Amino acid sequence: MNDVREIRKTLDLALRVGEMLLSNGAGAADVTATASSIAHHYGLRHAVIDVTFTTLTITYQQSFDDTAYSLTRHVTQRETDFDDLTRVDHLVGDVLDDRVDLDEARSQMMRISSTGHSTPRWAITVSSGVTGAGIALLLGGDWLVMVIAAVAAMGIEVLQRRLARLRLPFFYAQVAGGLFASSLAVGVAATDVPVNPSLVISTSIVTLLAGLGFIGAIQDALTGFPLTAGARILEVMLSTTGIIVGVSGGLTVGELLGVDIAVNPGAAALSEIPLMVAGAAVAASAFAFSAYSPRRALLPIAVVGGAAAAIFLVLLESGLGRAQPAAIAAIFIGLVSYTLAGRLRVPPLVIVVATIVPLLPGLSIYRALSLLAAEDFTGIIAMITAVAVALSLAAGAILGEYIAQPLRAEARKLAPRLSGPRLVGPLRARTKR
Repeated sequence: MNDVREIRKTLDLALRVGEMLLSNGAGAADVTATASSIAHHYGLRHAVIDVTFTTLTITYQQSFDDTAYSLTRHVTQRETDFDDLTRVDHLVGDVLDDRVDLDEARSQMMRISSTGHSTPRWAITVSSGVTGAGIALLLGGDWLVMVIAAVAAMGIEVLQRRLARLRLPFFYAQVAGGLFASSLAVGVAATDVPVNPSLVISTSIVTLLAGLGFIGAIQDALTGFPLTAGARILEVMLSTTGIIVGVSGGLTVGELLGVDIAVNPGAAALSEIPLMVAGAAVAASAFAFSAYSPRRALLPIAVVGGAAAAIFLVLLESGLGRAQPAAIAAIFIGLVSYTLAGRLRVPPLVIVVATIVPLLPGLSIYRALSLLAAEDFTGIIAMITAVAVALSLAAGAILGEYIAQPLRAEARKLAPRLSGPRLVGPLRARTKR
């Protein structure tokens, strides 16, 4: 490729695809490999892609004596949108299979990035409420707890959307969400309504944790992108701290009003495992819907989410602690999602993120906050347990991908430069000869 205009078009397409993947939670390894595959396919044999979480840069120089071409894009919008992610994944496949030329690929990419969704906003709000209700059922709540948890989840979704329009940093949106949920729980506890408010708060914490970049952060750390991994982990920690600050503020208000909503030791009882598994299935599917997942993936996501929750609950009941069952359930998710994603024609990341959401450690975080508020420093151990569960979920899912990919014949042809499991993008770099 010698035409300067064509070179710039190719670099621009590769960058736009990488930006879309990165903004939707894909790991830096996936972004780099996908952008490299596109550039290589169109004749740019040694393009260099640099990913630094907020910036994507691609550079191409044909030889030492030639002019170097470099383009940069800033990733400013971070919203989980599995529909866009899936459409870009299909476009990359079409490019590498020569079903579209360069100009058509750029046109399609522009349409994907600029086209809205047909799903109305109220449906997304309702699905957030269904997610909250499903998580409440998973934690052992009754129908009244489910209703209040659904109201809390919908209120959090509306509140965070309004704050996002004001362009406030996401940290403050997390603080507001945690404060709203805990204040609602305090209000419920102050009445004679027979509800365990700790379950409402725990459910809301899981709702606030959903969609954070746990998977991408751990994937980057494991696949040799320490700079991006550090930035993602810092973002996750800051967002989680926002939840803790907001919930702590609500608990403090409750304490000043004389309302005690300490954790009920029986809140996570496992006596109704079938119902709890159903709650996990509903929560996973509803979250996938709220993240604009393709409709064909919703039922399989519910099945995988329910099965993973069943594994987690059975192992938890056997006394293995919380981190080990979470890791085993996540490995199952990674194994199944890799095969299932090919049949559903969606990136594995869509299935992995949605099915891990019900297993996020909301109850552990709330237990830690309650203990620390009572000046019981065993709450530090509970917080460490929550961190261990989150890391086990992310690392376990990626390990499942590591195990699953070599089991397929196509995976044996992976390009040597691809490091780690692929959660989105082509499984191997296909070049145009």
